[in-house]
Amino acid sequence: MGSMLSILLKRQQFMHKKPPFTPLNIAILTVSDTRTEANDVSGKTLKANAEMAGHHVVDQTIIKDDVFHLRAVVSDWIHRSEVQVVLITGGTGFSERDGTPEAIAPLLVQPIPGFGELFRQVSYQEVGSSTIQSRAFAGLSNGTLIAAMPGSTNACRTAWEHILKEQLDASHRPCNFATHVLKKSAENKHRNFGSTPGSSQGG
Repeated sequence: MGSMLSILLKRQQFMHKKPPFTPLNIAILTVSDTRTEANDVSGKTLKANAEMAGHHVVDQTIIKDDVFHLRAVVSDWIHRSEVQVVLITGGTGFSERDGTPEAIAPLLVQPIPGFGELFRQVSYQEVGSSTIQSRAFAGLSNGTLIAAMPGSTNACRTAWEHILKEQLDASHRPCNFATHVLKKSAENKHRNFGSTPGSSQGG
């Protein structure tokens, strides 16, 4: 009886063992008609926070508010196995040129409604009812997490500190999105390991 209890306790401890933090590969996109590398404070803020947390920023760029260019850039990142997370800043408002949601929505296989909901809830404490003018959103596509937030630096800080920092940390309990993107990486490694040059047999 005692040995059985010991086994059950050890199994329970194993199941509740906190997983280690695992660095993720992140791509950052700033959507703006006016930002340049010199004055893209929001993009730099996301990069600094990601790297401070221990992640790797593997790509970063700035493009104008063009729906098809935006969709093409993000599609490429989603396709690339080394990109696990895509962070987008800008284009989520209601001006005539704001088209980030329209550009990215068709690419999302699993939308994450809670991201925008939580962002606006937290943002309400900072900007009041003006938070309803943010169309921040997130979703999963091909095992990649895509999260879009407003272009202001404060909004990027809010999204990182209150949502992304924890959700990109595999050790965060009770759940996080890091585990989803890490699963994609593991599957890709297994697929690549199992294939050898010339092994495919085409018709």
